Amino acid sequence: MRTGQREKTNDIGLSRADYSGLTTTLCQGCGHNSISSQIIAVAFELNIRPHEIIRLSGIGCSSKTPAYFLGKSHGFNSLHGRMPAVGTGALIANHSLLAIGVSGDGDTASIGMGQFKHLMRRNVRMVYIVENNGVYGLTKGQFSATADEGQELKYAGTNPFPPEDLCVEAITAGCGFVARAFSGDPKQVRELLKAALSHRGTAFLDIISPCVTFNNRDTSTKSYAWGKEHAEPLQDLAYVPKDFVPRMDEIMVTHFSPGEVKLVELHDGSHIQLRKLEEDYDPADRLGALHRLEWARQQSEFITGLLYFNDSRPSMAEVNDLTETPLTELPANKLRPSPEALEEIMHSFL
Repeated sequence: MRTGQREKTNDIGLSRADYSGLTTTLCQGCGHNSISSQIIAVAFELNIRPHEIIRLSGIGCSSKTPAYFLGKSHGFNSLHGRMPAVGTGALIANHSLLAIGVSGDGDTASIGMGQFKHLMRRNVRMVYIVENNGVYGLTKGQFSATADEGQELKYAGTNPFPPEDLCVEAITAGCGFVARAFSGDPKQVRELLKAALSHRGTAFLDIISPCVTFNNRDTSTKSYAWGKEHAEPLQDLAYVPKDFVPRMDEIMVTHFSPGEVKLVELHDGSHIQLRKLEEDYDPADRLGALHRLEWARQQSEFITGLLYFNDSRPSMAEVNDLTETPLTELPANKLRPSPEALEEIMHSFL
């Protein structure tokens, strides 16, 4: 920066550098680094206050990435597959926080599948990102549960098993915001992240993120070349200035024709604008989304965009009637029952 030149700041006086983290130690060209860059850009553009967000992760290359963004925010690097449980506990204690959980296809689709499914069904308010490359990149490239059936890798041999589709798993578990993106399309990743951060419950983003070391053959559906060649965007998420439109009356999600534009209202009254490219696709149609994902799998088609949206389910905090003041901010006399109250409770069991 030249002498006298000031770095651009956002509306709360923070620069883009204020949202960065440590220098990455991942392989050069790793798609995970691109995702981290988009998280930094989104946090800057949305004027997010670092102390109002938490970063969560499990184990794996993907789970290292929270160290590379939002360095002024609190974070927790948990055990393999256990990030959903840690996130659930943190957001019960303080439901006012925004949470970004970063996991991988190994961390989520294998040892963490059970915890992943229960986080989805509980509708914990979290942006859950899977950086999906089809291999265990941190432990020398074994196949993960999302690897393509028949895929061949130099050290791992041939994969005999069909892949898990995490978008299908999220929809069937009750998640109301399910999207797929490609790390090589930063504009789409950025737009989906902005929408996800405004969702009232769990927002799941399956981001295909090529591993340049262990899964870089062009025939792999997790490779950069395959993603670029086969990407089929479902919508053009075209945002107005500031990326969100002003609050307006609710617009119901109904059928709309190809080329028409639909506004989908998010939790805080902001909207995302979807441009429908397929004649029979509607992101509010749960069964339609599952059918579209299966059709894409059979056709070896890589679809990206908002696959499913439903904001009708209450979040976990709403279901549990948590107080407006987060539990972490309540004084002891509010958290601890008085002796009289305890005595009354004990008598109720007689």
